[in-house]
Amino acid sequence: MELYIIGSGKMATSIIEGVRKDFAVTVVARNEEVLKKMEKKYKIKTIKLNSFNIHGKNVLLAVKPYALKNVSSNLMGKANMLLSVLAGTSIQTLKSYIKASHYVRVMPNLAATYKKSMTTVTGDEAYKDIALQICKSFGDILWVDSEKELNIATAVAGSGPAFLALVAEALSDGAVKEGLKREDANTLVKGLFEGFVPLLKENHPALLKDAVMSPGGTTAAGYSALEEKGVRDGFIKAITKAYERTLK
Repeated sequence: MELYIIGSGKMATSIIEGVRKDFAVTVVARNEEVLKKMEKKYKIKTIKLNSFNIHGKNVLLAVKPYALKNVSSNLMGKANMLLSVLAGTSIQTLKSYIKASHYVRVMPNLAATYKKSMTTVTGDEAYKDIALQICKSFGDILWVDSEKELNIATAVAGSGPAFLALVAEALSDGAVKEGLKREDANTLVKGLFEGFVPLLKENHPALLKDAVMSPGGTTAAGYSALEEKGVRDGFIKAITKAYERTLK
């Protein structure tokens, strides 16, 4: 199936890495120099965004939300399916800028580069299977029944990598503070995150915590410090704030 990806930023390139082996990908963007580099690197077709005719095409829109108005002014015709990765941009808003027969909102994250994105999808049920097929090519998928649920998912899986990066950096900083070399601290944190994924897939987070925390032990001491500083509440509020931002 042919898939036209509009955009050339980080999210667009992450998606391209995942889908290019399973779909006939054409990238549409403004910068001709960037397009030439992408064409050479990914062995895909490219088209400069300049009165681009989307009629009957399956289009994946991967630009910044603020660029929607400007980009849409360069599109002609009516797409078959429009998949949008624009955070906080409703289907109703998309309809006011871009014509399509079917609309689907998609929220991946940068792990799409490694086919490890946790992608949430919602929209036209008639194109659910096709949308999920596309998104499955760059990671795990979750279909939700409403845009509200997708906006909440955006706060978790979309913004989540930044929140987890903060955790990773803080753990490394703590080890360095106590005397561990930075390189060794970073190696430990990377190994920790890699090993945590299979554990989380098989166990509830609360059970993992209980399994590690011995009475009066090192984990209990550290966990107490986290609770004292309100880390749990901080993360809950971070999700709330990120979700609220999708509504503005």
